[in-house]
Amino acid sequence: MTTAPRPRTSTRDPEDIARRLTTWLGTRLPGAKAVGVTVPASNGMSSETLLFDIEHPEPPLRACALRLAADPAAYTVFPVYDMVRQYRTMRLVGECSDLPVPKVLWLEEDPGPLGAPFFVMERVEGRVPPDVMPYTYEGNWLHAATDDEREHLEAASVGLLARLHDQVSLEQADFLALPGEGDALHRHVAAQRAYYDWVVDGVARSPLIEDAFDRLADLWPADPGTPVLNWGDARIGNVVYDGFEPAAVLDWEMAALAPREVDLGWTIYLHRFFQDLTVGFGQRGLPDFFRRDRVETRYARLTGHPPRDMDFHTLYAALRHAVVMLRVAYRQVHFGEAVVPADPDTLILHHGSLRAMVQGSYWD
Repeated sequence: MTTAPRPRTSTRDPEDIARRLTTWLGTRLPGAKAVGVTVPASNGMSSETLLFDIEHPEPPLRACALRLAADPAAYTVFPVYDMVRQYRTMRLVGECSDLPVPKVLWLEEDPGPLGAPFFVMERVEGRVPPDVMPYTYEGNWLHAATDDEREHLEAASVGLLARLHDQVSLEQADFLALPGEGDALHRHVAAQRAYYDWVVDGVARSPLIEDAFDRLADLWPADPGTPVLNWGDARIGNVVYDGFEPAAVLDWEMAALAPREVDLGWTIYLHRFFQDLTVGFGQRGLPDFFRRDRVETRYARLTGHPPRDMDFHTLYAALRHAVVMLRVAYRQVHFGEAVVPADPDTLILHHGSLRAMVQGSYWD
């Protein structure tokens, strides 16, 4: 099976970045050298990641990863990249919970050394369920695992959310409160609406996404509940696994205070996104993996909090993902990798499932 070329994500020169990184590293750890600098094949669509080793007598060779704010010349996925916020979030979760978060080492707020702010963290070895080709496709390690192995990974991964939501207090995470009026859910949705308006500024709007926002108003929870620290991009593609056990929880750029169900809806729907994609290509995928009912039951058992209003929250996850996908598609248009079709909704890879959710027929 073939896929389209991976969309362009940066205009930066990796060799130039490697030289500048070595120069900067010497200011933090005199005598140190950055060696083996690489860009992972699974490099994200928003912030950029570099992998490298530190060569230095004290300590000995240390494996690191660097998260670099997105290249402003690359038609960025998000309007703002707050590396300080990400750094603080990872340090908070590492200090105040038992989640396996990589230790953050240095934060650089000055864009001078590498062209944008960045932070460096320790690199954790292991396997990550791939997005390309998706882990639901035949031929990758997770699809080839046994039912018991996938069951263990699913239970351990839902446990990450349960522990995060229960172990980090609102007071500790208050810097992640979103601006605006009303409760945390109203603020979260308002921020997504503002993001959508930014995505479609100067380009075709999406009637489907706007219908989805209207449908959210119809399904709005009577009681959204007390907010918690949300991971934000809560999915197994952002976890490094040692065997089938989580070894590192990554990608905190979407972290915010919100109801528990915002994270749960994202976890459930992002698996369904890959599963639906796989079925659309004629494969069976993993239909019994990360099923909505099982995720909700596991989470309730671990936390004592039965998830509520999940039709709202899974629709909200699909809507949020659609806005991101629309921005990625318009970036491809910007770089001449695609053209805008007559119906802009078809730029959204999962427009069929999002429309079914709006109509209330998806989970039938």
